[in-house]
Parts: sequence; C-alpha cells; structure tokens
Amino acid sequence: MPSPYVRRRRLAAEIRKLRESHDLTTDGLAKLVFHSRTKITRLENAQVRPNLNDFLDMLDILGVTGSEYDRLVKLAREAGQKGWWDRYGMSMGPRQKLYADLEYSADTVRAYNQTAMPAVLQAPEFISALVDLDKCQGKLDYVPERMAEARTRRQHELLRPGGPSYEIVLDECIVHRLAVPPPAMSSQLRHMIRVVSAEERVSVRVLLHDTRIPGGFLPKSSFYLYTFPEPGDSPLAVVDTVTADLVLTKRREVVQHTRVYDRLRDAALSRQASIAFLERVANRLTDQAGSRT
Repeated sequence: MPSPYVRRRRLAAEIRKLRESHDLTTDGLAKLVFHSRTKITRLENAQVRPNLNDFLDMLDILGVTGSEYDRLVKLAREAGQKGWWDRYGMSMGPRQKLYADLEYSADTVRAYNQTAMPAVLQAPEFISALVDLDKCQGKLDYVPERMAEARTRRQHELLRPGGPSYEIVLDECIVHRLAVPPPAMSSQLRHMIRVVSAEERVSVRVLLHDTRIPGGFLPKSSFYLYTFPEPGDSPLAVVDTVTADLVLTKRREVVQHTRVYDRLRDAALSRQASIAFLERVANRLTDQAGSRT
C-alpha cells in the first residue's frame, strides 16, 4: 500500500492544477461543487482524506473523462486508505502517526537526530522511562501503552522484508546528556546495537562533539528525509520542532536539507566505528549504575 499521506499531497496538487486549468478561484470551485471554501482549501493542502463520492462529483462537474478520470479516481482511492496506525486513533499521537505513514511506503529514510533517540529504534525500557518523565510534566496527550505498542509496531514494519533502508546520524550529545536513568540508556544503546548489527539496511552513525563539519553549518533541529519508489512521489523532508513537524515538499528545501545531511554523514563515524563507540558508552553506563547500587 502506498503512503496515504504522500498520495494526499499528490492529489492536492492535482486538484489545484484542475481548478486553475478552469480559471477558478478556491471560492469559485467551492460554489461550483456545492462545498465550503474551507473544505476545498483543506483538500488542496492535503489536510484531510478525500470523500470519494464528493470527489467523483467534482470530476463530473469539471468534465474530467477517460484515462484522466480513471487515474484521478485511483489516486483518490489510495489517498483515502487507512494504515495500521489509524487503528490507534490519537492514542499514539499525531506526530508518530505521520512518521509511521511515511515510513510504510518509503524507499529510503535518512535522519539527523540532534537531541533525542530515534523513536523507531527505542527499546521498551527506554520508552517506559520517557513515559515516566512525561507524567511529571502533567496530563499526557497519548495513551502510554498504546504509544509504546505503536513504536514497537513501527520497528517491526521498518525491519519487515522489503522495508526501507534506514540511516541515522546521531549527535553524540544524545548518549551523554541523559534524559533517562543510566540503566535505561544502557539498555537503549544495546538494543540499538543489536538492531543495527542484525540488519544491513539499518545504520547509525555517531557525530562526535569535536568533529569539524565541512562548511561550518549545523542545522537548528532534527530532520528526516524520505524518498519513495514511485517516480510521481517526490522526496520530502520533515523538520522536527518543539510543537509540530514541518513537512517540506519544495524541491529547493529538500535539496538543501539533503546537502546538509550528506555533510553531517560524511563527518560522522563509520557504521562499525559507531557501533564500537555505542558499546563503550553502554559499558560505562552499566558500570556507573553498578557502582551506585
């Protein structure tokens, strides 16, 4: 199944193109098809799943026929599909649902993680420790058990036969500036080492503190890059911020983030050197935990 989110973005572009080809404004199209302007705007921004019957009516009113009609109907059906993540409702959080959607049909996933462990590679002990921290901040906006279950499912989907290649540049500060107790971080690092060692298409590269970055530029936040197997699904970038994830689809923006990622990757430790580094840190954390008992 292709990513419904990616299909919605493609459908949004098609709706906008169709509207403009008829010299219609958003208001004009809304009046023509008897829908609100808000509904048309949300469709053109890929914010909602299309209602197939409403979309068929739109195609009929705009006089779309033949192979073009068949192509757009197929696209709308795919854009309206639901994935395994939808069964969780809001209990796993909207941000994690977006990542699960994109990962499901991606060909490659590349990420720069600046301050946090990649969610898709988190160990159960680490997730539990994070939930305990979140509880201290107030009411949770997710269901802990369902969130943990969803992250485990994401990892299963990532490692499935035919899943995407997954490469992460991990900033060294993540393993030293502990957000969780040392035993939980040690378990997390060993879990990550096991996954990377067992899966050739999963790679973690550690970016050391004292590494010199070509060009002297560091991004201000973590970000993710996705490519997809179908030519019509353009690459995109997702930038992680405190309150939301920004999805970037303009070619210039994606290319810029790709160039930054390539520089970070080239400056980071190799795959094997990163595994050795993580093993040393995990051993040190285990020793620290033992000395405190």
